[in-house]
Amino acid sequence: MATIIFHGSQEIVEYPEIRIAKFNKDFYFGFYCTVFKNQAVRWATRYSLTGYVSEYDYTPDNMLNVKKFDTTNDEWLDFVIDCRSGKKHKYDIVEGPMADDTIYNYLQDYLEGNISRAAFFELAKFKKPTHQISFHTVNALATLKFIKATEVR
Repeated sequence: MATIIFHGSQEIVEYPEIRIAKFNKDFYFGFYCTVFKNQAVRWATRYSLTGYVSEYDYTPDNMLNVKKFDTTNDEWLDFVIDCRSGKKHKYDIVEGPMADDTIYNYLQDYLEGNISRAAFFELAKFKKPTHQISFHTVNALATLKFIKATEVR
């Protein structure tokens, strides 16, 4: 069953690709999308007033190695810490909550030993829901079909 997902950036992305960036991401390097259009709009406009939300039809492939986190839990936290530390994983696709800017600050506090794991989860649970699905291989990208792009402000 197909799902509509969104990618927000400074350009229309008809042909998604995996880019190695300066900083490690929550789920390592990949092509990131979300089921929340308003979140994709924030991604698209975070560096300038205008951006683009590209829309895709995502059809899961049972042959791919997929990791899904339904919530922020110990396993999710350990996975994000590993990925943001530069540790590569074995998954084609990873899906779950996003460590947004506020949660990222709590994550840094946890890593630096300023707060406990329990305090991290207590602080993080008050934030609005987020979602990300990241594609890490060429086979994963093949599950996406470009529909359209919209300019956003």
